[in-house]
Amino acid sequence: MAIRSPRLEFAVGAFLLLALASLLVLAFVSTNRKFGDGGAHYSLRARFTSVGQLRPQAPVRIGGVTIGRVASIRLDPTRFDAVVTLDIDSAYALPADTSAGIYTSGLLGESYVGLQPGGDPDTLKPGQEIAFTQPAVDLIQLAGKYMFGGGSTANPAPATAPTPAKTDNTP
Repeated sequence: MAIRSPRLEFAVGAFLLLALASLLVLAFVSTNRKFGDGGAHYSLRARFTSVGQLRPQAPVRIGGVTIGRVASIRLDPTRFDAVVTLDIDSAYALPADTSAGIYTSGLLGESYVGLQPGGDPDTLKPGQEIAFTQPAVDLIQLAGKYMFGGGSTANPAPATAPTPAKTDNTP
């Protein structure tokens, strides 16, 4: 039976501690850097005709600053709109005429809800609905329309075959 050296045991222990620390960092990053509830918040609703690739836990941003998360997405069975529930940090009181849109970070990035505060002195109360919304833009469908001419509104002139020049061979 081989005798273990203290250096080998120390190296194995250090490797295990490093592996556990990296798993902890991975867990921290995958939970969007929040453990538990993350503080006080209130819920708002918004209706969209299309949510695209929006998912629960997606960020809610104003001017690029995250102020909340998407709590849930469900389909309204009567109007057939997507109803998105937003959890907003209670530190932010949003004006009543705030508008919401679904955007994408970069070309292939994550989808998020972007809010544009208005100028109304009244604020949205917990549980209220954001009235002004803009649905997600499907970039693939938009590119397909551009590539295959589906987005053009002008009617191009029909192509005509060139007429051969008339030659007069009569004597």
